[in-house]
Order: sequence, then structure tokens, then C-alpha cells
Amino acid sequence: MKTCTTCSSNRIAVVSGKTSDCCFYSYKGQQHNGYVPSKVGIGYSDYIDFNYCLECGKIQGDFPVSDPKLNTEDY
Repeated sequence: MKTCTTCSSNRIAVVSGKTSDCCFYSYKGQQHNGYVPSKVGIGYSDYIDFNYCLECGKIQGDFPVSDPKLNTEDY
């Protein structure tokens, strides 16, 4: 069983979904509609896919991430 990287809780939820090129993403005033950004820890291409802790709310994964460059290779 997975445990949270922050609080060590075993209350980890899995989120998964297919966006079909319909993902909205906003960061520092920039907005993007289309593919899920692959370098921000929430999924890739057409898929939202991440785990998060129901105890503390932390998204699990490799963080921190670099600032994404919208409309470039980050998609």
C-alpha cells in the first residue's frame, strides 16, 4: 500500500481521466486549452493521472517541477 510522501498516511486516492484534447490549464496568467501538460505532475497527452493524499491534500509525485512553457514541448 502506498503512503503519502508528506504525512505518511495510507489514504491515497487515484485520479484518472481522458480529456480528448479538452484540458484547460492556467499558470502565471498564461492559459492553454488542449493536451494535458506533461511536465507538471498531473498527467500527459489526453490523460489526467495522479495520486493525492486524502489526509493532507498533497499530490504525490516528483516535485518540485520546472516552470512550464505553455504552447511548447511541455504538451
